[in-house]
Amino acid sequence: MDYYTQLGLLKPKRSTSNYRYYDLSDLERLQFIEQCKRKHMSLDEIKRLIKEQENEWISEELEKKLRDINVDIQTILNNWENLDDRQKLLIKSKLSADSLSLIQSLIMMLL
Repeated sequence: MDYYTQLGLLKPKRSTSNYRYYDLSDLERLQFIEQCKRKHMSLDEIKRLIKEQENEWISEELEKKLRDINVDIQTILNNWENLDDRQKLLIKSKLSADSLSLIQSLIMMLL
């Protein structure tokens, strides 16, 4: 396991006293490594596969977060449109110039 950790195949968490802690995902990865080795794959090939899986997971997570942000922005825009002018002025007065500028830029990008 130390060897796999040194190669970057495993990334255990560390305690404050620098002990390695392996969780269920580390065990699953170790099982994956062992399956690949049984198929006579090199450690470089295994590392490449793991990297591809991580990149795929990151892409999926990023897409999900972007969808969530888009929903939040749409909700904010809808709420903003439902305010009367007095309420909008009150909100604008409580924002810094930088914040207001940023919000206006974001709105322009989204429209």
